[in-house]
Amino acid sequence: MQCTLCKVGETNHGLTTVVLHRGDTSLIIKQVPADICTNCGEYYLSESIASRVLHLSEEAVAKGTEVEILRFAA
Repeated sequence: MQCTLCKVGETNHGLTTVVLHRGDTSLIIKQVPADICTNCGEYYLSESIASRVLHLSEEAVAKGTEVEILRFAA
């Protein structure tokens, strides 16, 4: 797929790190499966992966977490 951000690169399947901030919570999720642009590094998550990432972020906020680093579990 062509990158929708830079319009130059093609995406390849790989693993990326997703960093999310909400209020006082910062969440870092490592080794998230994604399609990653070979030119600019922009990543695209599938609907199911994005849903799981969102769920992890909601859990972190609900716990009152300030900073959390997780490894994505397949």
